[in-house]
Amino acid sequence: MSDVRFITVDGTENTIENHEIRRFEECLRGPLVRPDDVHYHSVRRVWNGMIDRYPALIVRCLGVADVMRTVDFAMSHRLLTSIRGGGHNIAGKAMCDGGLAIDLSLMKGIWLDPVKQIARAQGGVIWNEFDHETQAIGLATTGGIVSTTGIAGLTLGGGIGWLARKYGLSCDNLIAAQIVTADGRYRTTSRVEHADLFWALRGGSGNFGVVTSFEYQLHPLGKVVAGAIVFPFDQAQAVLRFYHEYASTAPDELNVMAALITAANGNPMVAITVCYIGPLDQADAILRPLRSFGTPSVDNIGLRNYVTLQTMYDAGFPSGIQNYWKANFVEELSDDLIERLLHYFRQVPSKRTSVAFQQMGGMINRFAPTDTAFPHRNAHYDFFIDSRWTDPAENESNITWTRQFWEALRPYTIAGVYVNELSEDDASRVREAYGANYPRLVEVKQRYDPGNMFRLNQNIAPL
Repeated sequence: MSDVRFITVDGTENTIENHEIRRFEECLRGPLVRPDDVHYHSVRRVWNGMIDRYPALIVRCLGVADVMRTVDFAMSHRLLTSIRGGGHNIAGKAMCDGGLAIDLSLMKGIWLDPVKQIARAQGGVIWNEFDHETQAIGLATTGGIVSTTGIAGLTLGGGIGWLARKYGLSCDNLIAAQIVTADGRYRTTSRVEHADLFWALRGGSGNFGVVTSFEYQLHPLGKVVAGAIVFPFDQAQAVLRFYHEYASTAPDELNVMAALITAANGNPMVAITVCYIGPLDQADAILRPLRSFGTPSVDNIGLRNYVTLQTMYDAGFPSGIQNYWKANFVEELSDDLIERLLHYFRQVPSKRTSVAFQQMGGMINRFAPTDTAFPHRNAHYDFFIDSRWTDPAENESNITWTRQFWEALRPYTIAGVYVNELSEDDASRVREAYGANYPRLVEVKQRYDPGNMFRLNQNIAPL
């Protein structure tokens, strides 16, 4: 094996001799993957097929010791360093060109305390693995809406999901986190230990270190009443008006999402997906206004397992295809917004693309914007354009359409953006993602990562 050339945090090149890399590798329990290894290309690939990066080394950590030694190695050589959890990361920042990738995707441990209703999970866990374990004992916490999403990225960015209106965001249910910071130290953070860092981890993305495990508060959850009602596109305007009125009066136990989709036959449709987690004997009365509205093509709402609901959209978000997203928060679905929305979706270039309004409110906005680093507590909807397609030759047409669509709807949105939905070219929107909490996040960044070692994220630069 030969010496390895690296990119440093300053953007310059450096060479590390092979014997030094071998000494480093001997200190690890997990595999060290080099570009000439047979598994290199499968390991370096990420969920978003648009991202194609080539790290000089990938460390597939198996525990905290591997993470600590890797951070020390990276710091001693000032190596450009990225962090990979277990899931998606639309911006693809989990891998870096010419640097060192810290890969947690093999760290899959999950420990449950059914008495205290707490779960601790390592940083490589994805939500279907987490839900599989917690639902075995009748418990759950807020996850995303696609089960292949990683718990780490979702939680560190906030964590909007089906249970959020009743129990808060994923980050609101985080009660502790273990992290290796830029100085190589392993810390437990909570409301009483390193409270400033714990505050920043709940919405500040991956800026402050490598989070090796997360401890969540769990909640009793049995079967849910959930599913989708799908309407033909000629009813879309009326359906979206109704959706806004219906969602605006929904109890905390009900979460309602509206989406524009394309059916298998190529026809555009509007889908309303619901998740109701309240008393089952009240479900019919609460859902009756929706289920009696219009003339739907499909109504598959019924009693189902929460794990089944969590996997409902997995097939639409496969690994390896092209993804380009734009997002904002929305307060109201006005007639003008709906008209413009439908106008652009009629021209959608890819049948895989969806446009959605994910309902917020409830417990989400009972936290003050400064209680956690996630500041966007008062929005009614998270609006996002998920453009997806398979052929890279169609990149330009899909990206152009997405940008034009997003710009056309910006006058109807409110300040802020969900950090987990920022694409690779959204660096100018980072402050918008962190809102008024940005100055405090800068202070925490300065305290724990003054050299900005962890910069391959939606970055908060130190002072």
